[in-house]
Amino acid sequence: MPAGGWSAGPSEDPFAPSGQLTEDPSTVVDRAVAASADAWATIDDDAPQVPTPLPQGAMPAWLGAGACALDAAVHAWDIAIASGQPSPLTPGMARPLMAVATRLVEPLRAYGVYAPSIEPSAAADHVEILLCYLGRRPNETA
Repeated sequence: MPAGGWSAGPSEDPFAPSGQLTEDPSTVVDRAVAASADAWATIDDDAPQVPTPLPQGAMPAWLGAGACALDAAVHAWDIAIASGQPSPLTPGMARPLMAVATRLVEPLRAYGVYAPSIEPSAAADHVEILLCYLGRRPNETA
């Protein structure tokens, strides 16, 4: 979410969350989605630089939006796998997200946000390639 569009940021450090919710999870998610939508509504699609809460700081709008999409898609995969559900991440989604990941992930590894990359299999599709780059093990189940 572009930092300049926030009336208030997260209540805790997103890189060191407490793991404790003081509200109903759906309330937390609804508020975050609404705040993000409101913030992005103030940004031109072709803005050359938008502020972000990432350590990289300002970046082109497409990359900032891509960072949000990458975060949402990969955590949706995490939740699906952890709960025994099918993966919501498709090759068509993973391919453009890889372009975002290769521009953002390396500096974030130092913060422990991503594990070291893993070598994908020889027959890997775009989903496996992305997940392995992000340090996930796509062939493991919960």
